[in-house]
Amino acid sequence: MTSSKRSPAVTQRFLVVFDFDETIINESSDDAVVRALPSQRLPDWLKNSYREGHYNEHMQKVMVYMAEQGVSEDSIRSAVEKIPPAPGLLNLLEFLQSHQQDFEVVVVSDANMYFIHTWLEHAGVRHLFQKIFTNPASFDAFGRLVLLPFHSHSCSGCPDNMCKQAILLEYVAGQQKERGGAPFHRVFYVGDGANDVCPSLALGPRDTAFPRRDFPMHRLLQAQAPKVKANVVPWVSGEDIVDVLKKVVEET
Repeated sequence: MTSSKRSPAVTQRFLVVFDFDETIINESSDDAVVRALPSQRLPDWLKNSYREGHYNEHMQKVMVYMAEQGVSEDSIRSAVEKIPPAPGLLNLLEFLQSHQQDFEVVVVSDANMYFIHTWLEHAGVRHLFQKIFTNPASFDAFGRLVLLPFHSHSCSGCPDNMCKQAILLEYVAGQQKERGGAPFHRVFYVGDGANDVCPSLALGPRDTAFPRRDFPMHRLLQAQAPKVKANVVPWVSGEDIVDVLKKVVEET
């Protein structure tokens, strides 16, 4: 977890939470870095070693393998920087930049700090994000990117290393305390994957979940509709989200 130098402003009325892979960027960062390998693909034995719910552990094996194949930090950084943003996402971030007095913006992602920080810095948008909640990552003396689990938790439906609902609830409660007891007026959650469903189920009726249309989060929220209290607005482009946020700002 890290934070920008900007301190939270009590006047910020709304919280926007972003996933990273296939939400801010248009593909999985883990898939993108594999293209830095000489063969541009993982061997079958490594792909088949993945165990359900232990993806972070699997990616650690991938990063060790990549180092053994001679893939350098520079090559990994270059692969991350080349990942395109999701459609309209930079326009959405530009909108949030122009309304920083209204929106506090954070990332909650099961990727890792090196990939996320590298991409956001390269895109020139790192300063927009108050906090980044993700798996710690740093290069060791052998040139391997070492990944650590973000935390442990008791949620049976989430991967061992991360429950996004636990992160979201703890952050919102902590910020309310910092704000002298004033809660965010609304929370907006933007995601795409199955692990974005758990935090979406914690949202209230004034909040909005933005699942990427026809991605796993969208399909799963449809299947669990009776449990969902928040408004659900599927998105194809960041412009779809801008349209909703503009109305929210104008109405309040």
